[in-house]
Amino acid sequence: MTRHGKNCTAGAVYTYHEKKKDTAASGYGTQSIRLGKDAIKDFDCCCLSLQPCRDPVVTPDGFLYEKQAILEYICTRRRKLRRGCFLQAYEKQKQVQKSSSQLESKSSERERVELFKTRENSIVSKPINPFTSGLNRGGDPGRADSSSAAESSSSSSSSASSASSSSSSLSLPSFWVPCLTPEAKPTLLKKPSKTVLCPMSGRAIRMNELISVRFTPLDPSLDRVALLTRQDRYVCAVTRDVLGNSVPCAVLRHSGAVVTQECVDKLIKKDMIDPMTGDKLSDRDIIPLQRGGTGFAASGIDLSAKEARPVMQV
Repeated sequence: MTRHGKNCTAGAVYTYHEKKKDTAASGYGTQSIRLGKDAIKDFDCCCLSLQPCRDPVVTPDGFLYEKQAILEYICTRRRKLRRGCFLQAYEKQKQVQKSSSQLESKSSERERVELFKTRENSIVSKPINPFTSGLNRGGDPGRADSSSAAESSSSSSSSASSASSSSSSLSLPSFWVPCLTPEAKPTLLKKPSKTVLCPMSGRAIRMNELISVRFTPLDPSLDRVALLTRQDRYVCAVTRDVLGNSVPCAVLRHSGAVVTQECVDKLIKKDMIDPMTGDKLSDRDIIPLQRGGTGFAASGIDLSAKEARPVMQV
């Protein structure tokens, strides 16, 4: 053991090991955590209900939905757009902003008027007496000196009062003072669109653009309840590879079959023919299926996240 082995604070350098140990003990800093399976949506789950799809449909952008859920969403949004619910809230917000801006303009104009009045009242004009002014210039220099001193003292007092008023008008950046405590402002609404937008991609969505999806089960003899309890449920329609969140998949527009991206690159793109129906395919007929995505993770590809905690600064 070295001379200072028992004294942990003897070193002049704060080592990485000590910093990591103190961070784990005190709870400060940012830690990287790995997301579990519960934080990732399965590839065959609806983006709205987050449940396995009974009758799945996919949008041209590759987002999977339960047919009943997405049709109900489209009908509800169209009904609200016809009633003008979103437009009424937006118009109300515009009226509130307009009235507040008018009040601010009136208050600023009132402040300018008050400032002008104070400046005009501070100007003092005294009538000039030709008889006394001549005497002050030539006959009585002491009186002239006293009058100039009085004028200088009055000007200094006026400048001091203006400086004190300007310093009192400045607001202190003290967030702990009750009158200076920051407050949360309401979220501004955007002008509502007249078309129904996809809840995931934000693009326009129509009923006739939805494509029915047909998953190939791993064991066709199992019913739906028994199939959902299994870890591996579906396979590629061509290669019979097991599908999962870690396997990129694609949907063929004509047949609705789900195949792996590897199958698309190595087999289907060679002749661009749908292996299920024999139809000619184009690039837009091969729709990559979006993976993952819940409130905890943006994508199923990146399974790591950072947990930000308060940082103690020296």
